[in-house]
Amino acid sequence: MNLADGVGMGTHVLAVVCGGFVGFSLALTGGGGSILAVPLLLYVVGMKDAHLAIGTSALAVAVNAYANLIPHARAGHVRWRSGIIFTVAGIGGALVGSELGKLVDGRHLIGLFAVLMIVVALLMLRPRKDNGETPSGNGVPYLTPRLLATGLGAGGMAGFFGIGGGFLIVPGLMLASRMEIIYAIGTSLFGVGSFGLTTALNYARSDLVDWPVAIEFILGGVVGGWLGAIGARHLSKTRGALNAIFSTMIIVVAIYMLARTLYPAALSNKHVPAQATIAPVTNVQPRSS
Repeated sequence: MNLADGVGMGTHVLAVVCGGFVGFSLALTGGGGSILAVPLLLYVVGMKDAHLAIGTSALAVAVNAYANLIPHARAGHVRWRSGIIFTVAGIGGALVGSELGKLVDGRHLIGLFAVLMIVVALLMLRPRKDNGETPSGNGVPYLTPRLLATGLGAGGMAGFFGIGGGFLIVPGLMLASRMEIIYAIGTSLFGVGSFGLTTALNYARSDLVDWPVAIEFILGGVVGGWLGAIGARHLSKTRGALNAIFSTMIIVVAIYMLARTLYPAALSNKHVPAQATIAPVTNVQPRSS
């Protein structure tokens, strides 16, 4: 049984609205938006299982990343050779990371996720700087080991937490292949989509993806991303202020998640079933619909 079974129209609307908010914020601020997908699914849409929220959000993040990859590819901002090398290694990392994530007890996983959110928010406050080098990483043999190592680490982190990992992939590509930031951003979307899809498929294997909610989240994200792109063009001069506001919001949500993790009874009107948030995922059998 998935979340959508036995609930009213409100749940479907919330999923679309939350997806729209993630897409809007991601397009408007240029990064970090997908980090809010898991807490929105847990605390707004109403999922009770941390692992189910991670698997569902990973699928939504993957589809949105592939969709955003298309305009970057058309503009020539994707360095395919470096991106493929990076992503192949990262897919292996995402497989291992997502498998480990399923074995970690849900409450601890959400606590670690909240800490990661704070790190992401602080990184967003740092201005992105171009490294001033040419995007020549495509044909340099000695860069391949660096791409493989960096991709493996970024994919492992993305798989463990069920995130896109763009905040890791962009600087990783710049460091490993010496490409300019505009090419790193475009190329990173191939990795974000591939890592998210790998994580989602691994979670789906354990029946930990709510497909109806994921589709609604994706649809909302497409519309929200379109509106955010329009807003970004009009608010380009205030991008630093937007990042500061958005980072502050992420930190506030992360603190709330930590509080819910440490003091669940005090911040909830009803106890969440222990098996939904605490028990690790082992030998999961498919749920009957």
